[in-house]
Amino acid sequence: MGSENGAAEDLKGKGFKARMHYYMYSGDKKHVAVGIAIFAAVFSVPWFYMNRGKKHKSHQDYMDKAEKARRERLSTSSSSRT
Repeated sequence: MGSENGAAEDLKGKGFKARMHYYMYSGDKKHVAVGIAIFAAVFSVPWFYMNRGKKHKSHQDYMDKAEKARRERLSTSSSSRT
């Protein structure tokens, strides 16, 4: 049952891969928090840029738009028959 600092001291001079392996699988609370923050940043930044400036429409907005298009299509087809 070694100390937790022993694992960190063992990584000195081991390289990037060993250090990343330690951070990924240590389960240390600060490593988990940083991982969650990185994950959130990776997915929230593109989501923000994709959705900025858009007005989100409701189902009723789509139904109104479809009804308007249906009326226009029916009115032009009935006027062309006469």
